[in-house]
Amino acid sequence: MQVDGLIAKSCNGESFSREELIFLLSIPPVAPESFKIIARAREISGKLVSRKAEIHGQLALDLAPCPCDCKFCSFAVSNQVFRKETRISPDAAVRYAQQFQEQSVNSIYVMTTALYPFDLFIEMSIEIKKNLGPEVIMLANVGDQSLERAETIRDAGYTGVYHALRMREGVDTLIPGHVRKKSIRNFQAAGLKVGTCVEPVGPEHTNEELADAILFAASINPAFSGAARRISIPGTEMEKRGMISELRMAQIVAVTRLGTPGSVKGICTHEPCTLGALAGANLFWAETGSNPRDTHEKTEQGRGHGVGRCRAIFQESEWGILKGPSVYFSD
Repeated sequence: MQVDGLIAKSCNGESFSREELIFLLSIPPVAPESFKIIARAREISGKLVSRKAEIHGQLALDLAPCPCDCKFCSFAVSNQVFRKETRISPDAAVRYAQQFQEQSVNSIYVMTTALYPFDLFIEMSIEIKKNLGPEVIMLANVGDQSLERAETIRDAGYTGVYHALRMREGVDTLIPGHVRKKSIRNFQAAGLKVGTCVEPVGPEHTNEELADAILFAASINPAFSGAARRISIPGTEMEKRGMISELRMAQIVAVTRLGTPGSVKGICTHEPCTLGALAGANLFWAETGSNPRDTHEKTEQGRGHGVGRCRAIFQESEWGILKGPSVYFSD
């Protein structure tokens, strides 16, 4: 197998096999061949969106210790980072959303922890929606849902959701993988578009696991795919496993782009970085409120990036910025 041959294959729009993805992922990130893959991924991503990247804004409605106990998450009850629940008011949620609207984000995500009351989430969502312009795309980042609840989310004004089958789901989390997959099917059956990602990637994850995750994400015909590295939460067991480098993450982002059909225009990475943008990531998130990768109650005071910072990173990477609603969710 040769990298140049696989790059030529991508130029013809051909799909990649599991073995081919494993081969591309196995190349050392600093090898010249890896930079060829990164360059090709950037070229593909740029052409698919006329070289206009997107910035989406996410606001969190609550912060709470979560019994789903995803070991990589600062909300996990076993990590004991956050010991009490806090919720923001409807007025605060509206202010956050309106601020994102004023900053011209391409969509607004509303995030909750898994046990946030569903009825309250819907009430808050309706309040947020009515205080935004009709052109604003709203997306939900919530726990697993039934078809009935997915339809309720749609009726509350949402266009889509973010939902992922995380790395080693059911091993490093208490959520069986089949539950995550069922929720994705429920969201799509309700008419919601699903954005997803290969995440959170750590140094222990094999190239075989990564290839399987890339292919699964592609198989659901998502609004966007992508890849994101795991951010270590200080003092946790997961911290001992370490983190992959930004360069390795960029390589995985690039291979994800090559392994994802051209019908999927969006490729995300998180946290925002120039190497990710160089490797074909055309979607970043600005965040406010709680953040599962942060130990600050308000991530804007910690790891979270604002819209301005996301815009600056894209500009440093010579991406334009889309004006108007997200093309990933408005096509």
